[in-house]
Amino acid sequence: MTDPKTYLAPAEEKMEMAVAFLDESLAHIRAGKANPKILDGIRVDYYGSMAPISNVANVAVPDARTITITPWEKSMFKEIEKAIINSELGIMPENNGEIIRLSIPPLTEERRKNLVKQSKAEAEQAKISVRNARRDAIDGLKKAIKQGMPEDVEKDAEASVQKLHDKYLKQIDDLFAAKEKEILTV
Repeated sequence: MTDPKTYLAPAEEKMEMAVAFLDESLAHIRAGKANPKILDGIRVDYYGSMAPISNVANVAVPDARTITITPWEKSMFKEIEKAIINSELGIMPENNGEIIRLSIPPLTEERRKNLVKQSKAEAEQAKISVRNARRDAIDGLKKAIKQGMPEDVEKDAEASVQKLHDKYLKQIDDLFAAKEKEILTV
């Protein structure tokens, strides 16, 4: 007889990963406030290898509308500026020789609505992943019945999978609601 945990554990792991991925994806969506995570996807040429900005400079947020980047080496100023300009960030860096300053402009109403749509799409992708994990676990449990698992054990395991599904969908909804509120707050 197979143990229901052999189907529940991977399903829960997939659901956790979907929520973690969503959290990471939402962190990269600019919400009008300065957030150093928007720089995570930008790579700079550091002596022949591509490295994230945080590996070659100190990134700080002195106020709600500014990100400051203090390179550890003077030679990195031009590389970091070039990487930011060439990225899809859409912000022009200001360099005073000591630090690079990024001023985050306030979002227009139309841009806010687009960002909410983008966030909703990310949340929907996470929900699909959670549903797929539930489906895979339930399919595995149904096959386990044919291999000798008692039906009542399978039904209990199915109920556990559904509880996990509901728990992670609620987490996804909470993450989206928080991001939506952050984007729409002027």
